[in-house]
Amino acid sequence: MSTSHVSEAAEHEVDETVHDHPSDLMYVKVAIFLAVLTALEVGTYFLEDASTTLLVAILFPMMIIKFGTVIMYFMHLKYDNPLFKRVFLFGLVLAVAVFSIVFTAFEFWDDQYLKYLRG
Repeated sequence: MSTSHVSEAAEHEVDETVHDHPSDLMYVKVAIFLAVLTALEVGTYFLEDASTTLLVAILFPMMIIKFGTVIMYFMHLKYDNPLFKRVFLFGLVLAVAVFSIVFTAFEFWDDQYLKYLRG
């Protein structure tokens, strides 16, 4: 087998895995979307009368949307093997679960509740 046949076979193999790459305009749109979302997140700091529950209810979905947008476009998981997408989504679910448990622990396992148990 000559060298030209090997390189032709290698080129054909690579061509099967090539996907349409997003255009520069798509990256600009995603960057603008992320900038607007970040501005909205920063804007929550100016909500003076907002409770912690309201802030968490506003910021958690924004965090999830930003995480998903970054991994899908900038890490190219939208065009990659679905296994990689599942690994990152599992990490996101795990992070949300851990944050929720920690927030619950701060709210429900505080010392003020122990006063009622001691009598």
